[in-house]
Amino acid sequence: MTDKISAFSTADPVAALKGSNGNSVVADKSQGDASAASAPAPQAAGDTVTLTNSARSMQMIEAAVANAPVVNTTKVAAMKQAINSGTYQVNAGQVADKMLQFERELN
Repeated sequence: MTDKISAFSTADPVAALKGSNGNSVVADKSQGDASAASAPAPQAAGDTVTLTNSARSMQMIEAAVANAPVVNTTKVAAMKQAINSGTYQVNAGQVADKMLQFERELN
């Protein structure tokens, strides 16, 4: 289903937002006229963004997590084979220790 927007023509000019006129730089008038003269020249190419080292690290971590497999298929296959062949043994002491550790972390 589509909705048609009426009373709008692509030939009509779009009004600019107040205080914004494309890629131009808005001067900070709170510092007076002297600061405007000493301000660096605006870049003609548009806006730029600089990321901190923390942000770059976060991007790398996100990429690593996105590329990591959700399931370790090799380990799952080995476990299935051990269960099917009857050679898999549960270490009751290790299971109990992990359960106690989990309970301690909850408190």
